[in-house]
Amino acid sequence: MKHATRKIGVYLLLALVAAAVLTLDQVTKSLVRQHLPLYEPYMPIEWLEPIVVLRHIHNTGAAFGLFPGGATIFMGVAVLVVLGIIYYYGRLDSPPAFLRVAMGLQLGGALGNFVDRLMHDGAVTDFIDFGFWPVFNVADSSIVVGTIILAWFMLFHDRPEPEEAQSRADAGCEEGCEAGSQASA
Repeated sequence: MKHATRKIGVYLLLALVAAAVLTLDQVTKSLVRQHLPLYEPYMPIEWLEPIVVLRHIHNTGAAFGLFPGGATIFMGVAVLVVLGIIYYYGRLDSPPAFLRVAMGLQLGGALGNFVDRLMHDGAVTDFIDFGFWPVFNVADSSIVVGTIILAWFMLFHDRPEPEEAQSRADAGCEEGCEAGSQASA
């Protein structure tokens, strides 16, 4: 029973982060669709205008507008990503909080863009425009940030220091070498 309660707590953070991202994403996209005409720039804070503007875009493609018109394929990919995250997450034994947050960000982002495609004829509403970068949204940002955190975790978490790795190798050799020399004697 204790293990089941702990597992629920682990899933709770994933669900809360994903729900927060999904809610923020859908609220911002709804506001953009209601108040911004397509393709027109808008920036209520004048000094930010050289850096970023809000611009209502319909994206029928993948990230950054690649492969326009592939809504059905992208919806299928989103379902696979969501199922993959949930499956992989369930196989982790007590993942650290930052990893749960990373996966929650990815899950919420995938769900946000999936809901958009489902509700708006296969199009995703994008609206954050830095000018030099393709227009994006909250879901896209969450996926990217979650992926960066996950990559950092995979690259640097639980990796032994070089000295520690060498001493582990030496210890393994001593045990293995002794057993090998006794077997040959």
